[in-house]
Amino acid sequence: MFKKYYLTTAFLTLLAFASCDKAPEQITNKKDYEEYLQNDTSLTLEPIKKDRNFWKEKLEKNPGQFPYLGKLAASQSQLFDATGEIKYLIKAEENLIAANKRTGYSQAGYLRSLARNYISQHRFRESLNLLNAAEAIGENINDTHKMLFDVYMELGNYGKAETYLEKIEDRTDFDFLIRYAKWSDHEGDLSTAITYMEKAMEKAEASNLKALKQWAYTNIADFYGHNGEIRKSYNHFLKALELDPNNAYAKKGISWIVYSYERNPKEALRILNTITKQNQTPDYYLLKAEIAEFMNTESAKRLNLASYWAAVSNENYGVMYNSNNAILYAEEFSELEEAMHLAQNEIENRPTPQSYALLAWTYYHKGEYENALEIAEKNVVDKTHEPESLFHMAKIYKANGKMRKARVLKEELLESVYELGPVTEQEIRKI
Repeated sequence: MFKKYYLTTAFLTLLAFASCDKAPEQITNKKDYEEYLQNDTSLTLEPIKKDRNFWKEKLEKNPGQFPYLGKLAASQSQLFDATGEIKYLIKAEENLIAANKRTGYSQAGYLRSLARNYISQHRFRESLNLLNAAEAIGENINDTHKMLFDVYMELGNYGKAETYLEKIEDRTDFDFLIRYAKWSDHEGDLSTAITYMEKAMEKAEASNLKALKQWAYTNIADFYGHNGEIRKSYNHFLKALELDPNNAYAKKGISWIVYSYERNPKEALRILNTITKQNQTPDYYLLKAEIAEFMNTESAKRLNLASYWAAVSNENYGVMYNSNNAILYAEEFSELEEAMHLAQNEIENRPTPQSYALLAWTYYHKGEYENALEIAEKNVVDKTHEPESLFHMAKIYKANGKMRKARVLKEELLESVYELGPVTEQEIRKI
């Protein structure tokens, strides 16, 4: 999750540490993960590239064999996941479009594959159109219904999402269990979310499929972290790394524990630096910038923000980082009109409570506190349990003199400081 950036001072940093009754428990141990930081990424990438080249050569020799387009796109999607390089996701899109054209957009499987690619690119409305077409065809319709749940959740249409969740209900099915966990988390029922994710993890382990287990371990690790079960979170990130020593997401998860829970920013940065040598996902630079801010190293913060901007300037990213960019424009650079433009685009593309919270937050930074409050009360309050949005609400309440409501949210947010991070914690304590 993207974290906010606020100006801090050495005094505030010391104050944050002083506010703790005792030093945080030591959860991590370098001996547990050091070997994964030194791992050669070619060991992971080589088989994927070999598979990509195989299908590329097959397609070149037999250009009329459209199924090869789908196989090639699958390998390119895997390369995107492993490296964070957007060019692979775009190449996959091109091949999936070609496969759909060859079949006259008449095969639900290819429609779903392209829809999945668009979800990765945050092109949710285009994904929905493809899935509606796949639903009309009816082929393997349960798979289509699962993805329709996913897209409606991303679009903030929770009524439709619930309808499709009911259509796919099967409490013995991994795909249903992970979606029910997501639904429960959306409803603010983290305990139930964890219960169903644990059931899904058991299914994954029983299947003994590496990719399924890895996905389950990183996702349950996130849930455990949100629930304050930091040791469980750490152990499951390690489980994911045992399966794939180059799992960047698991390494990032461990770096977050080291930074947000153990308050060891230097070690967290060391871990992240090993990731960004191998993975080009822009998010990592935002986290490095936040940690640099916490350490009061302004030059390092600016350097990492520059690296982030350099990455997302690639037009292939499209709308994927609009939300992050809007926040940076508002908070870091006071380019409020650009922030407003991006926030409004987010609502058009993805009208979720979080998108409306972003718009309200932009109005807050413009000093238009009443407009911010009106938008938030209409579209955010009681519609999301996401801590970042609640933090924005608390600040907006305070700016409008609604201190009782602000303090209620403050108490709730103080229970989420691990998820929000030390920089935001300092701001919460000033509410």
